[in-house]
Amino acid sequence: MTRWSEVAGTDSGPAYDARLEALARTGKGMQGEADFVGGLLRPPARVLDAGCGTGRVGIELRQRGYDVVGVDVEPSMLAVARERDPDGVWLLRDLGALDPDDPALEGAFDIVLLAGNVVPLLAEGAEADVVRRLAGCLGADGMLVAGFGLDVDHLPLDHAPVTLNDYDRWCVTARLVLRDRFATWERATCNGPTGYAVSVHAQSA
Repeated sequence: MTRWSEVAGTDSGPAYDARLEALARTGKGMQGEADFVGGLLRPPARVLDAGCGTGRVGIELRQRGYDVVGVDVEPSMLAVARERDPDGVWLLRDLGALDPDDPALEGAFDIVLLAGNVVPLLAEGAEADVVRRLAGCLGADGMLVAGFGLDVDHLPLDHAPVTLNDYDRWCVTARLVLRDRFATWERATCNGPTGYAVSVHAQSA
């Protein structure tokens, strides 16, 4: 069981989507992840939205012309994504068992995106294998992009289960090297301890 399902249950899609809509109505910018991807590669680059949830980011990227495949382990999340974007590719997949050669993925990706605290909300002990599997989904010049909280103020948990050292170690094991790191999706400089980090890893030579 993922940490997300432990805190949110297994029928969280509509409630989660309602919270996002309420947040958007406050005027808060909701497209930081999509803008970040746009600063890395232009459409029609292929993006795997790993842990896509209700499709907030993946749908925006599709509207901008990217070729997006969304995968998530939670059926109720995917139901919302499919309702909002019935022409999109939204696959029920456990990242801990994701097969890079799955025909439904239709080949390698230019970017594998982990937004919305996916990494710290994975099942405990599955993180290194998930990073390895996602690295296997990348093309030769592909990038793994992950943003997640590093303290309880940035997580829906009462503790922070993943550190940047943990994540970097898993990436090294998966033959990925750190290319860039920021404190926000808006590319704020990461100069030491921070409550949130966005990391860009690429294939090692």
